[in-house]
Amino acid sequence: MSLAVVYSRAQLGLDAPQVTVEVHLSGGLPRLSIVGLPEIAVREAKDRVRSALLNSRFSFPARRITINLAPADLPKEGGRFDLPIALGILAASGQIPIETLADYEFLGELALTGMLRPVHGVLPAALQAQASGRSLMVPLENANEGALVKDARILGADHLLAICAHFGAGPEIPAFKAQAAPPQSATELDMADIQGQYRARRALEIAAAGAHNLLMSGPPGTGKTMLASRLPGILPPMSESESLESAAILSVSGEGFKPKHWGLRPFRGPHHTASAVALVGGSSQPRPGEISLAHHGVLFLDELPEFERRVLEALRQPLESGSISISRAARQMTFPARFQLIAAMNPCPCGHLGDQLKACRCSPDTIARYRSRISGPLLDRIDLHVEVPRLKRPPISTNNINQEGSLTVRARVIAARNRQLKRSGKSNQLLESRELSEACHLGTSEQSLLEQAATRLALSPRACHRVLKVARTIADLAGSARLNDDHLGEALGYRGWNTH
Repeated sequence: MSLAVVYSRAQLGLDAPQVTVEVHLSGGLPRLSIVGLPEIAVREAKDRVRSALLNSRFSFPARRITINLAPADLPKEGGRFDLPIALGILAASGQIPIETLADYEFLGELALTGMLRPVHGVLPAALQAQASGRSLMVPLENANEGALVKDARILGADHLLAICAHFGAGPEIPAFKAQAAPPQSATELDMADIQGQYRARRALEIAAAGAHNLLMSGPPGTGKTMLASRLPGILPPMSESESLESAAILSVSGEGFKPKHWGLRPFRGPHHTASAVALVGGSSQPRPGEISLAHHGVLFLDELPEFERRVLEALRQPLESGSISISRAARQMTFPARFQLIAAMNPCPCGHLGDQLKACRCSPDTIARYRSRISGPLLDRIDLHVEVPRLKRPPISTNNINQEGSLTVRARVIAARNRQLKRSGKSNQLLESRELSEACHLGTSEQSLLEQAATRLALSPRACHRVLKVARTIADLAGSARLNDDHLGEALGYRGWNTH
């Protein structure tokens, strides 16, 4: 046999298109060439594969070897094709049987010794392999990740010899069983640690219940970051589909997915010096940014006005659509970005505007310029604006016995979210205009209150819709089937100084 065909998967955003590795041995001077739009790491595979085969006691054919990675117009990158190329050479030269290779797909980078090294993007490849009805052979370190896909047959190996033995007379590699996912429980950071700040605690609970965006403003050291870091502990547990989507994004990112993070909502807190590419994703080979890594979780932006204006403006479209499209000359990719934005800021550059303990040194013009770094359209997309003032008496005691813990708050949040899912199948934050009208039927009194507030506070139509969504969440937390003046009044109270 001088021609062998082996199946693999490329990585293209969150997609894993099939790649057919065709290996042909022919007469002529010994030479190995790889065609099919390979980038540098793929072209270098010939040296890794040759050494791996020789060190595994296989013979490397002294013939002209042509390797085609089809389809030819799909860019191929990374070391993921080392394993299928090596197996294709062995099968074409008759060193391993070729009959059963058609039932498998292969991913893996080869060390010069023949050991298998892990690669990125195994989870999307496992989804596609399962849909195609083939088994997926991956490095052992990637096996647990791939086995998270329900009904997928994943085989993990640590060396090329083990895979060759599987297809020969040696022991077969058993299908890998995913390890048990960690229990979904509250984080170690507990709401009981927060002293006072009852209004901010209430806003955080409303944000968690309805998946609303939240902006906290207050002097330094008043607990804004402390509050934000405790939000994951009161959020509802992730569904299996949400967990799979979140894990797939991490799998194709440079960070990689760790199975211990399965089912845990992501919490991303980029520094204010982060670039637009770091936040929304990009580069010449598009990768997911922080907003996609926070999919189904929390994106926390501390010191919000310190971010570059153009970086913040890039958030406007994803906040509405829940996705981000990255266009480059060669390709366009779309990544999901359904995140919950939690932001914190000081009220002025020195941080002490309205502080009872320290006077503010900023002029009105300085304060206006500082706040103008955040555009009105971006503020319009933030549902809850809450001040976090300095406590009149700093807490001295560490006894938190009178403070509600995260488990108690989380129980109320889950109950409210379940009411939303039963009513519309989604959180209140995602309600469209028609769904919002059905879920938030207003009586004469409530309609009059909203119209008066919209005129006095100069609320945009978008802001009015967001007020209704927050009011609906407040009603859900109270177990009320309809909105009343109290729910609407509390929601309007969270629009704050930065209404427009």
